[in-house]
Amino acid sequence: LHHEDFTGQFNKFSLGYREATWFRDLVAKNASTAKRLGFGSVPALKRDVSERIRSFVERGGFLFAMCGATETLELAIAGHDVDLAGEFSDGTPMDPNADAKMQWPRAMAFRDAHLERSPFVNSMSDIDGHQVNVPGRRQPLGTFTLFNFSAKFDPVPAMLVQNHRNALNDFYGVTTSFTRVTLKPADVVLASEEGAPWVKYIHGDYGKGSWTYLGGHDPEDPQHAIGNPPTDLSLRPHSPGYRLILNNVLFPAAKKKPLKT
Repeated sequence: LHHEDFTGQFNKFSLGYREATWFRDLVAKNASTAKRLGFGSVPALKRDVSERIRSFVERGGFLFAMCGATETLELAIAGHDVDLAGEFSDGTPMDPNADAKMQWPRAMAFRDAHLERSPFVNSMSDIDGHQVNVPGRRQPLGTFTLFNFSAKFDPVPAMLVQNHRNALNDFYGVTTSFTRVTLKPADVVLASEEGAPWVKYIHGDYGKGSWTYLGGHDPEDPQHAIGNPPTDLSLRPHSPGYRLILNNVLFPAAKKKPLKT
């Protein structure tokens, strides 16, 4: 999963791109799909999809997500029975008591996050540490470091951090990082920025399955401005950021063997 907004709010891009052709096409396509499948709104459709993803992982599936798909999926799962979306998305304002109604035990990675209640602020919650689209909150990019894990005792984390570089330049996304205070205690931090109140790369188990989240959108396009051309990976065959993505493609092949005692 990547840039999807599972709250159905189109990443709040209506604030700056409401009249842009690409945005209007995106809204129309999603609205048409929701109607065709019998949902009253795009947020309702996204909630249903989110629940199916949660169930997939719980039954033993592997999930890898980046960018806004990480944060919004968790919000949609924890807020399955809550109106999280602003009026632009479903015709009604967000439930004023949405924060109190969130069911965080249902979520996979996060807990006790606070929703952004203003429809005029391009942020979803305080899960994201960088708040790239909010003037006054936006944090500068730094460098994040991969943790070392024992391949013998922690084969999955060890595989997920395999790389030819230990320190990587950070890169923005709709969700760039994950604040430490919103992480669940069992989350495994795979990479973080030293001294920062956020982490970059996390992993954990959920039911019989597992998930891995990497903040940011494109490791080779750190500013990730709308309209930037796609990254040509043939020009970056040794990208350390894309190596992390590849690790997650290979991840299902890793199985932890029982240790002899």
